[in-house]
Amino acid sequence: MRILLILLFFAAAPVLAIDKGAVEKLASGDNDEKIVAIAALLAEGDPEAAAVLAKFAEGEVVVEGKVVEVVVNNRLRSAVTDALAALGLLSPERATRLEAAKALAGGADAVMLPLVKKALEKETDADIKPLLELTAASMEMKGGDKATRIAAIQRLGTSNSPNSRTLLSEAATDADEDIRIAAQKSLREVQGKLAWGERAGLLFAGISLGSILLLAALGLAITYGLMGVINMAHGELIMIGAYTTYVVQVLFRKTNYFDWYLLVAIPASFVVAAAVGMILERVVIRWLYGRPLETLLATWGISLMLIQSVRTIFGAANVQVENPAFMSGGFQAFAGVVLPWSRVVIIVFAALVLFSIYLLLTKTRLGLFVRGVTQNREMAACVGVPTGSVDMWAFGLGSGIAGLAGCALSQIGNVGPDLGQGYIVDSFMVVVFGGVGQLAGTVYAALTLGFANKFLEAMSGAVIAKIVVLVFIIFFIQRRPQGLFAVKGRAVEA
Repeated sequence: MRILLILLFFAAAPVLAIDKGAVEKLASGDNDEKIVAIAALLAEGDPEAAAVLAKFAEGEVVVEGKVVEVVVNNRLRSAVTDALAALGLLSPERATRLEAAKALAGGADAVMLPLVKKALEKETDADIKPLLELTAASMEMKGGDKATRIAAIQRLGTSNSPNSRTLLSEAATDADEDIRIAAQKSLREVQGKLAWGERAGLLFAGISLGSILLLAALGLAITYGLMGVINMAHGELIMIGAYTTYVVQVLFRKTNYFDWYLLVAIPASFVVAAAVGMILERVVIRWLYGRPLETLLATWGISLMLIQSVRTIFGAANVQVENPAFMSGGFQAFAGVVLPWSRVVIIVFAALVLFSIYLLLTKTRLGLFVRGVTQNREMAACVGVPTGSVDMWAFGLGSGIAGLAGCALSQIGNVGPDLGQGYIVDSFMVVVFGGVGQLAGTVYAALTLGFANKFLEAMSGAVIAKIVVLVFIIFFIQRRPQGLFAVKGRAVEA
């Protein structure tokens, strides 16, 4: 497509005489001469250059009306690709010039330098010009006299691009001592700048994982903290929310409003998961209060039933949930650090869910009842709080939040029957680490474990990171069984 656009662009340009000598070199010269000929065809922006190079890449050159077959190796083919990309630097369209500049910034033959400099003299765009300066400096560093190479190395030292680090790393081993010293100095400057971007990327990754853990554990924190129910089916409630999102997406795909399907999927995933949770509480769990072993076995059996039900309805294979347009792609916040929009939206979504739960628990009658039953169930019952109804609504609330977690998780990965199995252990770790029944503890625990996982992953890999975090939780709970934040109330003090 890019080649076609370039051909159309030059077809509309003023007709100039093509360099016949360069064309002859393409047909009969050696590889180095052909590289120089490619650059010569581009140097003046000849309107026929793109067509000649396109035919050359296919193994043919027309010399004085005769078709001459030539052998094009990988080096020549790469040079032609770079040349055609370089032609885009002369386009009046900003998008075409930006694409060409990005393509050349990854590395191009030094013979393209005259055309790059020519484009650099005319370029005024703040995004394109730095890319061209980086490309020109990298070309000069690879070829030219000693003074030119050192000047190019010094210019690369002011860059914050990962490509600069790669180029300077190569120059840091140069045989010439002056060039080696200059490259090592510039390399330290670039690495210092990139280190901040890497730290920012690690920070974002920790917040992103923490927000996911928070969504997955928030509902469990309510049900486990209120009723002490070890709900092994919590992961399957997350899975139900994800499949509800998938169903809504399928329905919206038949309309012209696909990008708005999340406006329906979010409340739908909450309602469906909450309804399933309330049914489970009324039918099974309410008869098992105070019997933790039986509750654990019963909810584990329910989780298996829910998994098999989903497999029967949707099949065993994963289903794909597509992101809306506004959640696709990402943006470059720092050099070499691209933040996906899907992750950014999930972080904001987790914050909104947390704020909504805070308002519900602190500003509503249901929240007052939930906090009262959490602190002292018997006393709450004595003053007229319907503890049975509170249990049902609280379990439904926790299940609904799990459904919201499933909706969020569907935007960053495939949805399958075993989706919830990957989050049930992490959810319990967050709740226990933060303190049973403590909303603030759940937030701190989720973010702490998120940062710890990503930090350790960067050092030793994902598997070792999981093991270290689990061992830490075990030792922490031994020393502080109540978690980060202890529950306060007469029942606890007694």
